[in-house]
Amino acid sequence: MQFEVNGVRKKVLDDINFTTHRGEFTCIVGQSGCGKTTLLNILAGFIIPSSGLVRVQGRQIHKPGPDRCVVFQEDTLFPWLTVHENIAFGLKGGKGNKRYIEEEVNRFLSLVGLLDYRNYLPRDISGGMKQRVELARVLVLQPHILLMDEPFASLDYRTRREMLDLLISLGQELFQTIIFVTHDVDEAITIADKIEIMDINPGTITEELHISQARPRKVNQAEFAFYRDSIYRALWN
Repeated sequence: MQFEVNGVRKKVLDDINFTTHRGEFTCIVGQSGCGKTTLLNILAGFIIPSSGLVRVQGRQIHKPGPDRCVVFQEDTLFPWLTVHENIAFGLKGGKGNKRYIEEEVNRFLSLVGLLDYRNYLPRDISGGMKQRVELARVLVLQPHILLMDEPFASLDYRTRREMLDLLISLGQELFQTIIFVTHDVDEAITIADKIEIMDINPGTITEELHISQARPRKVNQAEFAFYRDSIYRALWN
């Protein structure tokens, strides 16, 4: 993957090659500037790579599509819509009738623990609740792949841990394929089935680490420390 600025071509990503399977939770870990978000944007179809290709269920990706939904770092809720209306928004252009939409929205409100907040506006709920709405809003669309770009980075430690636990629970219950970008090593070990470790200049995947530690995973466990040391060695070898 190359970009051209003022006539100078710079290679941003190189030799990126990995596969994720249905229901698998993959984390992409690397230091700032290694191209994690660029890679996620390619997977989403927002950026077309200068070489190589991306396939979802055997079909090459050329543009964004409903089979891939993204949760960003920033709050993207519509401020004039209620929690319920934000989640229902993406379903209204589909084939479902009003009853189906109502049932699905309520189902996902229950899954993220916000059924009692369905009529609240985004300004009236906390940051953690907004991220729950963001999750429900994309998961209700039943995408093949959920792409997440450091979505909990702005949350305090306790709320972030609660969101990670919720994400693990939802991923398992819905058998959802998730690709999650983070620079937080402990966060990646906590949630991932598999971790892709990236190096910088140009961004490349240097190692793939499969996490076999049983959930829930605790940072003070010996196995957790082993994975942490393995990732640190790969990142700063």
